[in-house]
Amino acid sequence: MNFTKNISLFLTLLFIFFVKAAEPFISFAKTENSVVLKERNSGLMLFSDSDSDKGILRAVANLQSDFQKVTGVQPHLISQNPGVNGMIIIIGEAGKSKAIDDLIRQKKLDGKILTGKREKYIIQNVSNPFPGVSEAIVIAGSDKRGTIYGIYEMSQQIGVSPWYYWADVPVPAKENLYFKKGMYTDGEPAVEYRGIFLNDEEPSLGGWARATFGGVNSKFYEKVFELILRLKGNYIWPAMWGKAFYDDDALSGPLANEMGIVMGTSHHEPMALAQTDWHRYIKKNNLLNVWDYSKNAEVLQKFWKSGIERSKNWEKLVTVGMRGDGDEAMGEGTNISLLEKIVKDQRKIIADVTGKKAEKTPQVWALYKEVQDYYDKGMRVPDDVILLFCDDNWGNVRKLPDLSKPLHKGGYGIYYHFDYVGGPRNSKWINISPIQRVWEQMNLSYEHKVDKLWVVNVGDLKPMEFPISFFLEMAWNPKQFNTKNLFEYTEKWVAQQFGDKHAREIAGMINLYAKYNRRVTPETLDSKTYSLQNYNEFETVLNDYRELAIEALRLKEQIPAEYQDAYYQLVLYPIDACSNLYEMYYAVAKNRKLAAQYDLKANYYADKVKECFERNAYLDHKYNNVIAGGKWQHMMDQMRIGYKTWADGKENIMPEVTYVYNDNASKEKIFQEKNGYVSIEAENFARMSNSDRIHWEVIPDFGKTKSGVTTFPQNAYPKSDENIWLEYDINFESKGEFEVQLLLAPTLNFNHNKGLRYEISFDNETPQIVNFNGHYKGELGKWQSEHIIKSVTKHLIQKAGKYTLRFRVLEPGIVLEKILINTGGLKPSYLGAPESEMLTK
Repeated sequence: MNFTKNISLFLTLLFIFFVKAAEPFISFAKTENSVVLKERNSGLMLFSDSDSDKGILRAVANLQSDFQKVTGVQPHLISQNPGVNGMIIIIGEAGKSKAIDDLIRQKKLDGKILTGKREKYIIQNVSNPFPGVSEAIVIAGSDKRGTIYGIYEMSQQIGVSPWYYWADVPVPAKENLYFKKGMYTDGEPAVEYRGIFLNDEEPSLGGWARATFGGVNSKFYEKVFELILRLKGNYIWPAMWGKAFYDDDALSGPLANEMGIVMGTSHHEPMALAQTDWHRYIKKNNLLNVWDYSKNAEVLQKFWKSGIERSKNWEKLVTVGMRGDGDEAMGEGTNISLLEKIVKDQRKIIADVTGKKAEKTPQVWALYKEVQDYYDKGMRVPDDVILLFCDDNWGNVRKLPDLSKPLHKGGYGIYYHFDYVGGPRNSKWINISPIQRVWEQMNLSYEHKVDKLWVVNVGDLKPMEFPISFFLEMAWNPKQFNTKNLFEYTEKWVAQQFGDKHAREIAGMINLYAKYNRRVTPETLDSKTYSLQNYNEFETVLNDYRELAIEALRLKEQIPAEYQDAYYQLVLYPIDACSNLYEMYYAVAKNRKLAAQYDLKANYYADKVKECFERNAYLDHKYNNVIAGGKWQHMMDQMRIGYKTWADGKENIMPEVTYVYNDNASKEKIFQEKNGYVSIEAENFARMSNSDRIHWEVIPDFGKTKSGVTTFPQNAYPKSDENIWLEYDINFESKGEFEVQLLLAPTLNFNHNKGLRYEISFDNETPQIVNFNGHYKGELGKWQSEHIIKSVTKHLIQKAGKYTLRFRVLEPGIVLEKILINTGGLKPSYLGAPESEMLTK
């Protein structure tokens, strides 16, 4: 008996050893440990049962097309034993595919790996799968989406990028393909619902869809859904500016269900209905526009019922609750009891229409803006409803679960933003989201048990290709990333699009341009953002972007012709166009300064402004009408120059100009006060103190200047006897009461509005405890505009000499970027003074 148990344990461990994560299993050279997938003179067949799910068959057809792109030969699709020897890829869903179930029954596949699993696949070679067939590759899924993910994993590994359509990434031709023997899987996703929100889609994405497909319709969504699945996502909030997903095209709903996409509606659109559905409904029925449950409950109930009836047979996640019409706050008189009644009545509608208990239909309640205030004041929803926390629209998470209290049984989600329409100014045009910040905030969320739903506002989808890939990859397995491998991911992603040769160089460019754009968004940037007078600041940041653009333009000449379209979209355009903005606004600043001095050199800069403004139009035209044969009409129509308020206008407006006429070293580090200030990058601490549970890490390229320093794990709260601090040594040449400014990442009071606290002190003085964000109530302003929180304390330095500044955190989630000490000469600047001279001993 014990012998049998030991053998069983040994075989289990042996099996686990040979099950590999989805590491590379395709090679282009034959080895002893590989089987032929496709060679010049060999055929390839794709087998799937004739009664397979339509979504799986659609993915199989895409795989057939992908193989043709790679090898030049289209595999045959078959649904029965061919009876001849030749390589076959057998594809199916365990429990529903006869072929897969037969292999499990013959113990050629281990069904236990898939039984009861969610969205899991395995890919492996098997011998003698059918009579007369000696070898096959099997793609088996635990369910429909698991099977589809396995299919698209094969597509990626033979060389087809998920962005082959959306970024025109070419497919390298390969005559020979080989499969490395073994079993491969990515396991189950860590986050159940993983998706994107197409929002703020006019004029760019909407204009492109109308020019390409005749509208934002099922033809358009077929491309979007395929992309999501290739990126291992499963969820979407559809475009909603004047649009209604189900009503605009009757084929869209069935298409999503067929392909395996879980449909949702945005945070303010309940019951599987768009806000546009409401306006069409009242017009059709000649009703007044009264979006107020206290006054119009009967009409709203009928309207909501229509949404559930229309979508009752399709997979979806139903948004519940209510906001004001048009994504506005509810009226001042809104009370919690009314909102709780709304949710209760909505759930009754769901139960009545579906004929099942309400909890059998997945639901989500979004704590967006003022709705979070209702939650904070005690509003609750049933246990099965997902609670969707939100950021502040700028990538800073507002609230997370309190891990010291019982967790909500329905689980938690996060609604994150790469794009935003609202104050302090829109951000719609270009990527401003470095993955370092995305990772830090999403890891913070995941470690606080937010693992039910991740959805991100991606605006026009393009040009957010890279952060979208990262967000969905992280949602599948957040623990694969850490502070040390984020650039490695960037490099791998670039290699997938462009190959290995220039991957590191291009990765560096993508990494830097997102970092520069997060310093200040292109829409917020103007001639006054950076200082012309102090520290050569404006010239320095201009040169940063100018050097990056020069590198991108230089490398363009080395990129093969077939990659030029993808290179322009993913690398050159965002860098060149943003660099051009910096050139323009620097010229505006110089023009205004020189014109005020009646200096004729002002005219040179006035001409430069016009030149840059015209170049902006040229770059947009090339994107819209030249690359990829004019495929991307309107995609870069979004204005970014000439904002007068937070909202965008219809077209760019050139800034006014004036013409003038003749009429971390390891040694001890000590920062030296000079010119009336001390400036220290956070990573250049002299000492750190960790504990057994908590440690400090530097996040390279984080924030506005060099990096950020924070504690990990992000859900570990320091105890009173844990001294988690950083120390900085400073040599003062003056004395007096000095102001210390800590420049902190704009992490918000996610801990139930308690705020995040730190202690700060010099030498033996009594530490000051500072809560730098506890007062935050959701307002949008300087923190979001400048992407920094400046926290100020005052300290008495009684005599010149060396002092030690200690910074101790009392909560997780605090990211320190820079320290400024004003001893009387610190001048205003956007990025803060350059780092002081550092003495080493």
